Amino acid sequence: MQTGKHLLFWILISLFLIAGFGSTFSDFAKTFYFVSFLMPVAVGTSYFFNYYLVPVYLLQKSFLRFWLYTAYTIIISFFLQLIVMLLAFVVIAEYNYQVLDPVMANVFVLASVIYLVVFLKAFLLLYLRFVNKESELSARNKENEGLKTAFITIREKRENRQIRLSGIISLESLGDYVKITTNTERFTTKETLAAFEQQLPDYFIRTHRSFIVNRNHVQTFSATSVTVPNSEIPVSRTYKKQVMAVLAG
Repeated sequence: MQTGKHLLFWILISLFLIAGFGSTFSDFAKTFYFVSFLMPVAVGTSYFFNYYLVPVYLLQKSFLRFWLYTAYTIIISFFLQLIVMLLAFVVIAEYNYQVLDPVMANVFVLASVIYLVVFLKAFLLLYLRFVNKESELSARNKENEGLKTAFITIREKRENRQIRLSGIISLESLGDYVKITTNTERFTTKETLAAFEQQLPDYFIRTHRSFIVNRNHVQTFSATSVTVPNSEIPVSRTYKKQVMAVLAG
């Protein structure tokens, strides 16, 4: 579906350029040939920029590499276009410059317009990515705000107890039981840690096969442990990469 939309977009742009430049120079055939020759390089540049350089470098905040590789891309694309224009000159006019006049004299204008479309599309996609990211961030913040007042229900001493999620500091597996430490007291319930993990929001982090911690209560952390109020929780090799990515990020 997405591929169809992209294909339709570039077809419409090509038709618009052919109609615009063809009517201006009264030569639709040669304009069609030049658009057909120039468009593939421009489209390739557009997709390489928007779907490789932007997500791999810009969105990962590797700005130096992003601008460096963008400059390389523009230079390489420019030289490819020169080669394409030379090829078009050979194929269409057989080296007879007069045959291409006035289209050949204005082919650089045509190429410039094509690249203007490419860059406008790039900026539009960047803007849409920014808007979507802000919307997702806002939705996530609202969700987390709601979760701060949310509760989880456990069974302890034949009674159901509600524990505020934001008050939970850590959960520790004790075989078939789980010990829940909050900022005021501790609870023990017959349940598995894996079952709790599925119910908890994303600010709870699995640090070890026997431990889950609330990242909002983490005071210090390293590759081997995290410190929470009155306790030091181990970080196993299995979860080290995940823990460091969440806490360091």
